[in-house]
Amino acid sequence: MVRREDGRGVLYGADVAVPVEVAASYRARTRGLLGRDGVAGALLLTPASGVHTFGMRFAIDVAYLGRDFTVLGVRTMRPGRLGRPRLRARHVLEAEAGAMARWGVRRGVRLRPAVDGG
Repeated sequence: MVRREDGRGVLYGADVAVPVEVAASYRARTRGLLGRDGVAGALLLTPASGVHTFGMRFAIDVAYLGRDFTVLGVRTMRPGRLGRPRLRARHVLEAEAGAMARWGVRRGVRLRPAVDGG
């Protein structure tokens, strides 16, 4: 995930490896999880410092990540909410509500990104 393009990858460092879909282009970041009924794994928005859930069909967990992928904070957002941008956040990780706790993604954890070859 060193490269800045859409694709797939994995985040290591939590209790389990987290498969992610990378949304690095403006179009992919803008679309995000809108129109979906769920997400397998997580969506990494990069660069990003805040999100909203207008038009979403399900509640999500949001993890704000610093430049070095350290988790700055995690919160759950219901549909129709506007989250404030998080100071020092450079990436945002989104997943279905409850996923972050299951994966062990919590404040202070430093995640390590790896890009899939395909």
